Amino acid sequence: MFTNRIDAVIFDMDGILIDSEPVWQLAEYEVLAGLGLPIKPEDIHETVGLRIDQVVDYWYRRHPWDNYDNAAVAGRIVDTVVAHILAEGVPMKGVVEALEFCRAKGLKIGLATSSSWAIIDAVLDKLGIRDYFEAMESAEHLAFGKPHPEVYLNCAAKLGIAARHCLAVEDSFNGLIAARAATMQTLAIPPAHEREQARWVIAHVKANDLTALPALLAN
Repeated sequence: MFTNRIDAVIFDMDGILIDSEPVWQLAEYEVLAGLGLPIKPEDIHETVGLRIDQVVDYWYRRHPWDNYDNAAVAGRIVDTVVAHILAEGVPMKGVVEALEFCRAKGLKIGLATSSSWAIIDAVLDKLGIRDYFEAMESAEHLAFGKPHPEVYLNCAAKLGIAARHCLAVEDSFNGLIAARAATMQTLAIPPAHEREQARWVIAHVKANDLTALPALLAN
């Protein structure tokens, strides 16, 4: 259970607010395979939670290709994801209820994501939830993305809440490492196919979806 008082909840975005991880993985696979990389769709799981330029760099280091242009490849992937989100994006289970609960309880609400501002805008506008967030942080232009804790620390600072009194809600292991490194309390909501993996034990609490959040913070 949580070991510190919770004054703010900071949400990851992809896989927590919106079911965009499959879209990310499809877009990454299509673009990277189109460059001739010998990868399989399941290989894309290796980079979940990383910033998109880190994803492109990760695969270039393993399977270099000619005329390497990280920004161009990353841009193609992001454009594909944005188009899918705007066309068919839907909130994850319990999102609106969790946000409403946090607001009613007087908790500050933040967003800390590895995704670019283009993706953030697409998600918040598609789901109509922008007004809930008092601080939003992207790792897009930071020196390091998750699993580095900077994006979480920046969000906590914007909220005016000490990191140890923030609860980070994450679905990726890289994100969970970032939140723990930031000294935050953590709620892990892993994808169903990863839920029973032992590594999630480093989270303070693990749940199946956001419907669990109100009960966890009720006291």
